[in-house]
Amino acid sequence: MNIFYTPDITDSSYTLNEEESKHCIRVLRLPVGAIVYLVDGVGGFFTAEITSDNPKKVTLKVISAEAEYGKRNHYLHIAVAPTKNIDRLEWFLEKATELGIDEITPIITDRSERRVVKEDRLNKVITSAVKQSIKAYHPKMNEALSFDSLMKQPFEGNKLIAHCIDNADKKYISDLVNPFQKYLVLIGPEGDFTPNEVEQALNKDFKPLTLGNNRLRTETAALAACFEINYLNR
Repeated sequence: MNIFYTPDITDSSYTLNEEESKHCIRVLRLPVGAIVYLVDGVGGFFTAEITSDNPKKVTLKVISAEAEYGKRNHYLHIAVAPTKNIDRLEWFLEKATELGIDEITPIITDRSERRVVKEDRLNKVITSAVKQSIKAYHPKMNEALSFDSLMKQPFEGNKLIAHCIDNADKKYISDLVNPFQKYLVLIGPEGDFTPNEVEQALNKDFKPLTLGNNRLRTETAALAACFEINYLNR
């Protein structure tokens, strides 16, 4: 199944951009008349036929369209401290997109080892995973925010913070929330959130969360939270 991401599709015909056109004709070697599939990132799933094989601007005719394809029964937003090795964050984005996630925000904390991220590059990783895993919804990649800024943003739903501070009254996801709701989960850097950051979050009605007895890397913890939320809503 050959899938192309077409976020600006609005009509019964569509022209792929030069990069996608080249991939379609030069790499996949698809001929005129071949059937391909398009996703718009907001639930639209389209079946289309190639009508022109120009390697710089392939034209397509939409044969059928389906709305809300694969719509999820919950909303998951994970705010995660960027890892020093950006490849590890990219790995998380790829796997979380495959499992199911709606929104990601890089958060810059007191102990963050990386304070700058390139959202365009991270979006490309997400887009690739969207196509590979046949998703019609494209997760939203937000610009990096400071922890303080994130605390000031409203969120209507379940708010959780995973941290490693001992002797804290932490519970598992399944003990904290119910299925079919909205969730915001905070995942800290390798050095964890500071006690002050945890206190800030608790004062903003975040619930303390444990992901088990093992100490996990940032990207592993984020993916574990993603898996648990999706499993809860299976």
